[in-house]
Amino acid sequence: MKVDYRKKMLSVLTGLFITGFAFLGCGNGTVPSPEEPGETTTSDVDLYVTTANQSLLFKKIPLSFSTKDNMSPFTIQMNPSEVFQEMDGFGAAMTGSSCYNLLKMTAENRAKLLKETFDPKDGMGYSYIRISIGASDFSLSEYTYCDNQGIENFALQSEDKNYVIPVLKEILAINPNVKILASPWTCPKWMKVNNLTEKKPFDSWTSGQLNPDYYQDYATYFVKYIQAMKAEGINIASMTIQNEPLNRGNSVSLYMTWQEQRDFIKTALGPAFRNAGINTKIIVFDHNYNYDDIADQKDYPINIYKDAEAAQYIDGAGFHAYGGDKAELLDVHNANPEKNLYFTEMSIGEWNYSFAGDLMWNMAEVCIGTINNWTKAVIVWNFMLDKNRGPNRPGGCTTCYGAIDINLDYKTMTKNSHYYTISHLAKVIKPGAKRIGTTGYKVNGLYYAAFLNTDGSYAVVLQNDTNSAMNITLSDGKHSFAYSVPAKAVASYKWNK
Repeated sequence: MKVDYRKKMLSVLTGLFITGFAFLGCGNGTVPSPEEPGETTTSDVDLYVTTANQSLLFKKIPLSFSTKDNMSPFTIQMNPSEVFQEMDGFGAAMTGSSCYNLLKMTAENRAKLLKETFDPKDGMGYSYIRISIGASDFSLSEYTYCDNQGIENFALQSEDKNYVIPVLKEILAINPNVKILASPWTCPKWMKVNNLTEKKPFDSWTSGQLNPDYYQDYATYFVKYIQAMKAEGINIASMTIQNEPLNRGNSVSLYMTWQEQRDFIKTALGPAFRNAGINTKIIVFDHNYNYDDIADQKDYPINIYKDAEAAQYIDGAGFHAYGGDKAELLDVHNANPEKNLYFTEMSIGEWNYSFAGDLMWNMAEVCIGTINNWTKAVIVWNFMLDKNRGPNRPGGCTTCYGAIDINLDYKTMTKNSHYYTISHLAKVIKPGAKRIGTTGYKVNGLYYAAFLNTDGSYAVVLQNDTNSAMNITLSDGKHSFAYSVPAKAVASYKWNK
């Protein structure tokens, strides 16, 4: 997480408001008039709708295939012959704070919430989780797994054993196929130096750089972590090298240039994974689209990929949306289409949050927007925080909200926009689905992405970010059906061929 959230999110929300005002001008000539579907007792299509005004919150609405020839000019046609990326999944971060709050709930209430969230059949079907390797700014304390100098002192710590691992085990019992992405916020302090020229010891959780003399030890640290989690029954599917490597200011942080990440991967981490038989995917960068406006760090992942020795070990790159524009994803993809892209973090918080505003912005920019620019996973930040925005660490984000906020009775909850946006993806787009092409109706303020699931079913996630309802028809060539998507609403569809 970055420390200067207010400044960054004010710029984001300014863009949101400008975009919103632009949509107001689309006019009646381009927006179809609303037309409510007739009552039906059967349902050929699984349809879920959430509106910005919260009149509908993931409301399931029965919808039948049309029995008439489709003549609607407002038709979006599926094109399964045009295939893009394979999807891995969608979810949120199970930080130490999130897990602490979950474990303060009664076992019965926690089980109900986790089943509702992660059950792939009867729940939302969340399918990807991000966790921290050691402490983050949403932990109960600062720690790594090797705080006493010497890699032989590696051991999982109490926060993981008491909070994170128990929650992960409960989730995996509900959905064993959930993928887990792990990210460190810092290396052990004894591996840090003030800079790579003087290389003076840097005894601080905040900032510093990884001493190249400890590259091999730090690679062993990752190997030991993955092995220790596996011994607990938890498989780490993917791993980023460093959370926000260009952010020196977080309460727990490490500065790491692309040059350092390149050298660490090719000389230490990649060979260590290969020799240990570890197949955890290595993801580089894990930071903002604009590279925090540091000139020589622009195109961070692209620069690493240019080194063949490093690139052979790398699956792809991760991005956050606290600065810059999602168009950067397409640039990175076009430069290296063989590498994957992941959206790994976005938070909401006190910086002028509203359910309506973020539902629309987050859906357009983070969810549908990044997927249509080649990301194969979308993960938001804290799954659950308490009403005091914590527990958190001083110097980190103390103004963040979770996807869910829980009162200090650890029973009464508020599900925020992030919970619903991720649910709209996870419920209908299953792991292994392929994003496919579409043809047909397009208009300002209408966003959508289409998919073909591994079971042969189609899925579409669609957003109407205008002030008028849109009577949209979807067609796969065999079946067609229409639904009047309310103004300022998100609709997720799933149906069999």
